[in-house]
Amino acid sequence: MKIIITFTTYFIRMKTIITILKIITINLILLFIFDNNLRAQTTEKFLIGNWMGKIDIQGTKLSVVIRFNFNEKDSLIAVMDSPDQGAKDIPVSKLTLRNDSVFIRLKQLNVTIGGLLNKKDSTINGTFKQSIVSCPLILKKVEKVPTLNRPQEPKPPYPYKVTEVSFKNTKDSITLAGTLTLPEKGDKFPVVIMITGSGPQNRDEELLGHKPFLVIADYLTRQGIAVLRYDDRGIGKSKGDFTKATSFDFANDVEAAINYLKQHPNIDVTKIGLIGHSEGGLIAPIVASRNKDVNFIVLLAGPGLSGYQIILKQSALISRAEGTDEKTIKDNNKFSEKIYKILKDEPDNTKAGKEIKEYYLKEIKKLSKEEKEKSGLSEANADIMITQVTSKWFRTFLFTDPQPYLSKVKCAVLALNGEKDLQVPPDEDLAAIESALKKAGNTNYKTLKLPGLNHLFQHCTNGSPSEYSTIEETISPEVLKIISEWIHRTVIQGMIIED
Repeated sequence: MKIIITFTTYFIRMKTIITILKIITINLILLFIFDNNLRAQTTEKFLIGNWMGKIDIQGTKLSVVIRFNFNEKDSLIAVMDSPDQGAKDIPVSKLTLRNDSVFIRLKQLNVTIGGLLNKKDSTINGTFKQSIVSCPLILKKVEKVPTLNRPQEPKPPYPYKVTEVSFKNTKDSITLAGTLTLPEKGDKFPVVIMITGSGPQNRDEELLGHKPFLVIADYLTRQGIAVLRYDDRGIGKSKGDFTKATSFDFANDVEAAINYLKQHPNIDVTKIGLIGHSEGGLIAPIVASRNKDVNFIVLLAGPGLSGYQIILKQSALISRAEGTDEKTIKDNNKFSEKIYKILKDEPDNTKAGKEIKEYYLKEIKKLSKEEKEKSGLSEANADIMITQVTSKWFRTFLFTDPQPYLSKVKCAVLALNGEKDLQVPPDEDLAAIESALKKAGNTNYKTLKLPGLNHLFQHCTNGSPSEYSTIEETISPEVLKIISEWIHRTVIQGMIIED
């Protein structure tokens, strides 16, 4: 039986979708500082310059750029950029040069890169490995690194007020940092709080070279709506520990943002709303169901189904879009379902981990050597997987059902999904959201499936995550218009929108 783990983390955020494990964080960027005692040799001199290649993580392609140079002590140094994620000059590990072999170890991220330098064609032909993931990486020496074209990304000066702010989550004793944008004209404004999807995100929800929250904030503020966006806890300038947090902890952060805005002199406290993308679309109803200060919510590919249901559907849809055969898809889901069942039946992580490992090792024994190499499964990686799937975040996400929260939401709701969203299946999702809102007796809601759009609300070809970084559009202009007009008509003017 051929088993390739493809269960993907529910939301694409900076760990682009690869496995149930949430093991790889696709916004992972490396910086290499090589041993200071290395003397400049011929090979080292040849390395000076820009080297560019791509890693392909189950169809999601990310550019990798390594820039080599000598420092003032004549030691070889290099930095690694991830252009698709807008990241540059990020720190540090170790490199070993032996003849034309290059070996890099990044201990803190469990990453290794090994390759062979070919001076004739100016390439480094190697392999990128992290945890259970392994993929080829061929770096080619280039004179100039191409820049990403993101035409929607706004540039200063802005026709509105931009203020750096911070606020305290007193419940968890952490301080969060963000940006508040206020329209230039007026006194008190309606406001939206932006809630990011899964994975460590900055205030712009930056991923794959796109900054969707920056684009949304710019558009809405120009339309007279204030916007607060902030770095996730432990990310950017925000304090706290992201790795120990769950959706419910992030909900506490949102409520801290609400409390901050309630004290702001330029905010209309009767018109505070939430816009949540992906996992943020789960967090928004959690907050709205228990906080009467929330006047409206906008769900951008927010879940109406449990994490368990969505992960299985997501995995199959993405695998199919990437050309995986149906038997492998079926085997993958069977493998995933068994892992989930163990987690559900056994709350004790030690006992669950032991049972998962026994099942894992039993299954990989059925694979050929070629299948093991392709899947990245090995006995050595079993413990890494177990650590991930037994994490507090994953357990919480997997078994949290949004229905009980949505069925208590009384405020105005706009729920949008892209027709070609492979991460949150639009038909099942919107039907589940509508069903829950009806149970709440909520009559002021609107659900829309938008043709031709993917999980990031970009116009796309097939909706695969592999397209995200290659599309110049950050978010459909139609979506921006729909959100703004709905807020103005439904919230600011107080009209109930009929389909």
